[in-house]
Amino acid sequence: MTTIVVTGIGATSPLGGNVRDTWEALLRKESGIRTLTEEWVQTYELPVTFAGRVKVPAVDVLERIEMKRLDPSAQLAVIAAREAWKDAGEPGDAKERILVDFATGIGGLGTLLDAWDVMKEKGARRVLPMTIPMLMPNAAAAAISMDLSTRGGARTCVSACASGTESIANAVDHLRQGVADVVICGGTESVVHPLPIAAFAAMHALSTRNDEPARASRPYDVNRDGFVLGEGAAVLVLETKEHAEARGAKIYAEIAGGAVTSDAHHITAPDPEGNGAARAVLDALANSGVTANDVNHINAHATSTPVGDIAEYTALHKVFGDRIAEIPVSATKSSTGHLLGGTGALEAVFTVLAAHEKIAPPTLNLDDQDEKIPLDVVVEPRALPDKVIAISNSFGFGGHNAVIVIKSV
Repeated sequence: MTTIVVTGIGATSPLGGNVRDTWEALLRKESGIRTLTEEWVQTYELPVTFAGRVKVPAVDVLERIEMKRLDPSAQLAVIAAREAWKDAGEPGDAKERILVDFATGIGGLGTLLDAWDVMKEKGARRVLPMTIPMLMPNAAAAAISMDLSTRGGARTCVSACASGTESIANAVDHLRQGVADVVICGGTESVVHPLPIAAFAAMHALSTRNDEPARASRPYDVNRDGFVLGEGAAVLVLETKEHAEARGAKIYAEIAGGAVTSDAHHITAPDPEGNGAARAVLDALANSGVTANDVNHINAHATSTPVGDIAEYTALHKVFGDRIAEIPVSATKSSTGHLLGGTGALEAVFTVLAAHEKIAPPTLNLDDQDEKIPLDVVVEPRALPDKVIAISNSFGFGGHNAVIVIKSV
């Protein structure tokens, strides 16, 4: 089986404007969740007044013309992609052999809603001509491809909160199929806007801890009451080990494989029996040539919703049995919030660094662990074995399940 490795990583998140700042803040147990200061919070009397905004605004990084021509989701994607590409040493392959496999859960929603407001208030002639190119879900993949001049394809995966992880699984498949020599993959999201907040709140999906936002995301805690909306982007550069070694690239970790399944159960609720999620884990392990007994770290989806957390535990118990109580589990959304289509990519970066640096990142706000979820949750940074074999899980509305397996090298 062809070995696929990570040679570059990039990110912009609620914890930091790049990978290193984000990772170090995560290990320091910082929270990227803060009270929103926009006027629209009061204007629309939103029931949730906090979110995980990126720590470094795109306006502080990009040129003015880039800001005007890209939706916020694509802005963040370009920032993360530039970092990852530079980190990978800017592989000098033929541009036709470099592929972009990217993801988003919603795409250019801010652009769409802003354009609708302009049309209602000022008329159709005032709608900007760049509106469609900015709002389309493939805008981020296209922006990365154009920015880095790659011509091997610019593909977009839209699978709700499983999107980022699915893009990485797709990248592994495309490299093994020989479609490309290098793949730039990952995910992005930027929909901290009154409509999504109102809509998620109407579903009772969001935490309403307005008085203590940094403590709102509480995976596995008996008092968890919903997820926290976040924004950001993360990018990984993947290539075959043979290709990476031939050009003398540094290697962070191996993406051993991945898998995608569907619940076919409910448009928003996970299968309470965890069957589809369990099958995704089992298929990813089989695709990677490892067994459940080999896994010694898990980055869980762990959104902090009452139903979602226990459904994921049920799935993990199906795969690992009672041994699940012995595997260190990190639930990093407690620090970053839920980046929707970008979250799987960011958590993949965290898992790559966990394997590379042999340390499991901590979970915040676990004061009273739910006895129905008897996991070994990492609450302080914890050393991992020299040989790390980890899984990173992502599950999304629509019953989408995506899992990847990451190994230390």
